[in-house]
Parts: sequence; structure tokens; C-alpha cells
Amino acid sequence: MADYDVIVIGGGPGGYVCAIRCAQLGLKTACVEGRETLGGTCLNVGCIPSKAMLHASELYHEAHTNFDAMGLEGAKPKVNLSKMLEYKASTVKTNTSGIEFLFKKNKVDWLKGWGKIDGAGKVTVGKETHTAKNIVIATGSEASSLPGIEVDEKRIVTSTGALELGSVPKKMVVIGAGVIGLEMGSVYARLGSEVTVVEFLDHITPGMDAEVTRAFQKMLTKQGLNFILGAAVQGVEALKTKLKVTYKLRKDDSEATLDADVVLVATGRKPYTDGLGLEGAGVEMAERGMLKTDAHLQTNVPGIWALGDVVAGPMLAHKAEDEGMAVAERIAGQAGHVNYGVIPGVIYTTPEVATVGKTEEQLKEEGRAYKVGKFPFMGNARAKSYFLGDGFVKLLADAQTDRILGAHIIGPMAGDLIHEICVGMEFGAAAEDIARTCHAHPTFSEAVREAALACGDGAIHA
Repeated sequence: MADYDVIVIGGGPGGYVCAIRCAQLGLKTACVEGRETLGGTCLNVGCIPSKAMLHASELYHEAHTNFDAMGLEGAKPKVNLSKMLEYKASTVKTNTSGIEFLFKKNKVDWLKGWGKIDGAGKVTVGKETHTAKNIVIATGSEASSLPGIEVDEKRIVTSTGALELGSVPKKMVVIGAGVIGLEMGSVYARLGSEVTVVEFLDHITPGMDAEVTRAFQKMLTKQGLNFILGAAVQGVEALKTKLKVTYKLRKDDSEATLDADVVLVATGRKPYTDGLGLEGAGVEMAERGMLKTDAHLQTNVPGIWALGDVVAGPMLAHKAEDEGMAVAERIAGQAGHVNYGVIPGVIYTTPEVATVGKTEEQLKEEGRAYKVGKFPFMGNARAKSYFLGDGFVKLLADAQTDRILGAHIIGPMAGDLIHEICVGMEFGAAAEDIARTCHAHPTFSEAVREAALACGDGAIHA
């Protein structure tokens, strides 16, 4: 008999959720993780620590910009970066230890070490080989760099090193205007760095609704971030006292340089599958180092499954969690399923940006008739009273059926507000369903209802 029903390789959001769900469904489960703590990149050096830094820097900025207007007087706070990092570390520890408790509660065995698949149903961890009826690969991703750039995580850093800087740099260059680059860039801009973002494309946040992208860039520029778009970075030279970033403008091939104290390389992530023994196990690979799976996330090898950042789709923790639950349910003989059309994306800057479903550009490309309902946060009483009137809610609905096709929010609490639309889309709601639902006053969520009203006869407060 096999040692386990399921062995999950990887203790990140997708892996640990899959392991816990398997155990809840009565399957004897183990999770392989080589870090000292569970939670993977997200909890240890990604989602959670970056949100702690974003929160701290946001409050610091708020104290310097809006406290006087609210009658809050006194000495302005100063940045103690080492203490801020302690706060960040304590936040991480609380979350990672919480997962270890959940493993014990659900009787999931933690096999500490790095796992390798040694054929069908066999996983070696260290010197021990364990057997399982099912193996789930949930090893996540790692930061990718560019040719000619050598990351040392001290001066030339990925997001991991950016979360451990010993001091606030005077000048920071961020390579890449995606989620990670803009979040970490905004942290250090608020703390006093001169931040320049260099992006290969002609716009920031690739794949996002173009109207939101334009508004977002204007807001970030107003906050002090500088943007150089349509620029291909050629290399980073590490000198004794500074870094020299060379880039080439795509429009005319002209070259220029930027000086920096720290360079953040935020050019995306790639699947982490080194040392897994996939070739020996006969697991078929897809493009860009990803694993090929069927619609139910099973590889070509029976009993070997894959999920999260190692398979196709957005590299998001919550997408991996959904896949983890779906895989667990499939293994247990249930009908696990992921609705990839209703996976929200959030950028946790100030203001936040959240999106779900189709963009206007996608609908136009599909030739689909649609209508747009928009509402500005300047028309929302709660937002104005909090000095958070910038931004808007944008709802896209089918022109004939009124069914919600997508939503795009830039403004306060966007990452929380988007879920009303997610639930609506999951149930096939029309914009009118949102418009006819009573929303408490005064709340930010009223802006969502107003946008839904704008899909019909018109918003009330705009």
C-alpha cells in the first residue's frame, strides 16, 4: 500500500490549500516543503510582506499630507526602516505559523526538504522515498531577470531583496511597470526615494483596461513616480558608488543611461521546476517552462497533477488556491472546477486597482456589443471625506442581455469592492441586479451600484 493518498510538492498558497482540502476530504496527505516556513513565496517574500510595507508607507504618507487638514496636529513621523522591517517580519511569522497550525489540525504531514519525483507514485525527500497514489506539483515560480543583469539582492534586487533593503535609497530604478514593480516602487517613493520606472511597452500594467491604465499612470506620476515607456533595458553596470542603467528607446533606437542606488528587476516570474525530475517521470512540458495539463489539471502521466504558477494562467495566489481545491476534489472523486473567467486581479497601490472579466479592448476585438457604466469616486461621499476621490468604477455589460462581462475599479478599497462583481458574474448577474440591490450609505460600495445604474437610465450622483 502507498504511504499516502496524496503528496503535494510545494507549500505555497496552491500547495498548502490543496493539501488541507485533500485532508478534509478524507485523503491521507503529505506536503513537501524545503523552506523553514510554510506559505511559499507569497507569505514569505511576496504578497504578505509587500502589503505590510505598502500599509506602513501609506500611513506615513497620509500623516504628512492629510493629517493637518483633519485637525491632527503634532510632529510628523519619521521613517525607521529597520523597525518597519521588524513589523513586516512579525506579520510574515504570524501567517506562516498559522499554516503550520492548520496542517496539524487537519493531520497533514509536513515532509521537510526538497522533493523529487522518482517515477510513478514515488517522491524522494532528502534520503527518504515516499509513495503516493497521487502527486500534485505546486512548486510556484521565481523571479526572472534580463540578459546582462546580475541580481545580487543587495543593490540589484528582485522583490525579495526590495523587502530587505538596509536603507531607503536616494534613487531607485524599477525595470518593469507590472504589479510588483509599481507596488514596490510606490512604497519607496512614499518613503522618500526618487523612483523611475522603465517599461518595454508603451504603457504600464500590460493587459489591463486601457482607460484604467491611463488614469493610473497619471495618478502615480502625481505621486512622484517617473516613467520611461517604450524602453528596452540593455544592462546594469555596478560601479563602486552607484549603478548605471542603460536603455534603448524603441521608437528611434537612441540610448540613454540612468544612475541609481538600487535597481529593482520586476520583469515577471517563471515556473520553478528545477530538480523535480519531470523529464525522468515523463511529464510533458508546455511553452515557457510550464507543465502541460488537461482541463482538470492532470498531466499526461496518470496520477500526477499540477497547479498554480507552473501551469498556464495568471500567476496569482488566489488562482493557485482555487486550483488547489479543484484538484483535491477531483482526486477525491468530486467535480472540482475553476472558473477562469472570474478571477480578479488587484494592484495594492494607493489608489488600488482591481479588475475582473473582459476589458473594453477584448470586447472590441471579439466584436461583441456592450455598454459601459461609469461612476467617479468624486461622487461618493465616503471617498471624498477620506481624501480618496480619485478614480472610478467601470462596469461592462452585454448590450442586449445586460449580463455583466467585466469590471474595472481604480480607487479606494478596489480590491475588496471587486468581489461584489465577482459573485454577480459567478451567478450570471445583470448590471440591473447590482443596481437594484440596496447598498449601505455611506460606503465606498455605493460607487459600484452607481456604475451599475449608469448601465441603465443613469447614475444618481453623477
